[in-house]
Amino acid sequence: MTTFIWIAAALVVIGVYLSWTAGRLDRLHSRIDAAKAALDAQLLRRASVAQELGTSGVLDPAASIVLYQAAHAARQAEEEQREVAESELSQALRAVFAESAQVEAVQEAPGGEESVRELTEAVRRVPMARRFHNDSVRAARAVREHRVVRWFRLAGHAPFPLAFEMDDEPPPVLTEHTHAGH
Repeated sequence: MTTFIWIAAALVVIGVYLSWTAGRLDRLHSRIDAAKAALDAQLLRRASVAQELGTSGVLDPAASIVLYQAAHAARQAEEEQREVAESELSQALRAVFAESAQVEAVQEAPGGEESVRELTEAVRRVPMARRFHNDSVRAARAVREHRVVRWFRLAGHAPFPLAFEMDDEPPPVLTEHTHAGH
């Protein structure tokens, strides 16, 4: 009888542990979904501001075309091409805003101060959102790699979480502009 009680107690403890682990994994997957949505919103905002600047007529024609095309490609990219398109937008932003004279030219145009502020915020928030997303992915992967999680298939049918890898380095003149403005 005592053996039966110990076996039952062990099964209850194992069941509670498995349930807790499955719940934790579910919360981590929910956190990834929320982080992915936030990252998507920041990437869309950055592309929208860049596209607006590209069509504003404030930049020289070559810079306008480069910025507009990169922003348009980032907004239209399929999921499997998204990292490349977003990286190309980062590169285009650095090329267009390589010198502070370009930022000053935009600021002098009507509504330019607001455009520069929006772009500065957008390029600053993308790396933070991406880092938050990738940290969530790392945490979920760490739990999913445990033997118990794999053996009991506690992740269910949830896809294996993937990090979002892109070049998100902002143009230095915009980050300098932020520090100079405060």
